Amino acid sequence: MASTIIHCVLDENPLLNFWIKVFTEVSQLFPFEYIHIGGDECYKGFWSKCADCQKRIKDNGLKDVNELQSYFIKRLEKILQLKGKKLMGWDEILEGGLAPNASVMSWRGMEGGIAAAKANHHVVMSPSQYAYLDLYQGDPAIEPPTYSKLRLNYSYSFEPVPADVDPSFILGGQGNLWTESVPTFRHAEYMLWPRAFALAETFWSPASLKNWPQFIQRTETRLQRLKKEDINFSASFLDPIILPSKNEAGELLIELDTELEGMNLFYTFDNTLPGSP
Repeated sequence: MASTIIHCVLDENPLLNFWIKVFTEVSQLFPFEYIHIGGDECYKGFWSKCADCQKRIKDNGLKDVNELQSYFIKRLEKILQLKGKKLMGWDEILEGGLAPNASVMSWRGMEGGIAAAKANHHVVMSPSQYAYLDLYQGDPAIEPPTYSKLRLNYSYSFEPVPADVDPSFILGGQGNLWTESVPTFRHAEYMLWPRAFALAETFWSPASLKNWPQFIQRTETRLQRLKKEDINFSASFLDPIILPSKNEAGELLIELDTELEGMNLFYTFDNTLPGSP
């Protein structure tokens, strides 16, 4: 997960001077309009016990540690504005009050992005349940170890523009490949493809033009090209989905499904490969 840049505020001037130097250098290196400052997963427990943090809260009329984080983010935004840049942060920067001109990247679902858009802030939708490419893409029993699941068809079903917000505030979407459990470049390729195809089509195509069966046909062609280029990819979307459960009598039930439409499934219980009757 992206590391946060929020730390205990001990002495304002040295801290802000440090970030002025950082943002000056970053602004010169990268010509882009936005600078992403993180702000996610910031543990504030120490702030509640920190005498300097509590003094900062009191002196500035802040309500709690969430508003202390917001206070700091707003100061960073002013520094960035002096550099001709715009601030973007993860949806946690909504907590305690959003900086006046900040843009939000929403990863904890769509809710943060929706709230920001309704408050007339620009948003990049990147919810983990649709756009985190470090997750299982098939049966965890045969996939590289990670912590949650995101199948190809679910990535393709993502609609980054919610129905109840002004679409002009939705800048787009982003897929993320975090690498805590991705140790090699070949593994990164395996996690990217073909889900990156699904997200690309989702981000660049109107929902009305999306078609899952046609996407699969295009994907199969693209995977052949990747194979020729020796680029690794996953074919987990072709695997059967096996869902075990128990009924009220305690009997084991097996439900079989697929991500693809119109496929026939054949199975045996005698340890042989399925074939013709």
